[in-house]
Amino acid sequence: MAVKALDLFEAFAAEKLPAEGGYIISSFFQETSAYSKYEIVAYNSVKAIYPTSEGLTFQADGNKLFVLAEPASYMRKHLEPYTREKEYQIPHRFSEVETITAHNQTRVMVSREPVMTYSSFTIIKPTEINFALIFYHTGDFLDSIELFFQKTLNGEAAIPKADAAKAAKLIIAGLQKFTIWQDLP
Repeated sequence: MAVKALDLFEAFAAEKLPAEGGYIISSFFQETSAYSKYEIVAYNSVKAIYPTSEGLTFQADGNKLFVLAEPASYMRKHLEPYTREKEYQIPHRFSEVETITAHNQTRVMVSREPVMTYSSFTIIKPTEINFALIFYHTGDFLDSIELFFQKTLNGEAAIPKADAAKAAKLIIAGLQKFTIWQDLP
């Protein structure tokens, strides 16, 4: 069976990053709560990939989607996501995200529209409990990403399974809006 996903930095070290493109999922978890952020970047037509002090810089165009899982106990939930402190922030207003409220009152916010990155972007090297994975652009990559989000939203963000499945479907709907692959044959 072909590999569907690998740790991004291990794949880079082993020279297994696909130049033709892929999907990178980065997590940003809080150690003291279930507050979780994810950044999904699809890229293609890589000109160069090189390490920096912060992580890996890709010279390529990309689409980004942001996911935020906010537990009911989060005290500053009234603040727009873009105005929150850096570790709690995504670059959107409430009007720019789709929101699902789980049975345990956790809110999951997903970008309504992808954000386009032109010419380059950097993936931050994960620390502690965080990760960065590369999903290869294979025939069933959306199924793999959907299953991944069902499991991680349930396991890491403490979202009930049925709600995690709904949120994963919302994330996949967002990924289907990506334009990065439209120019490919």
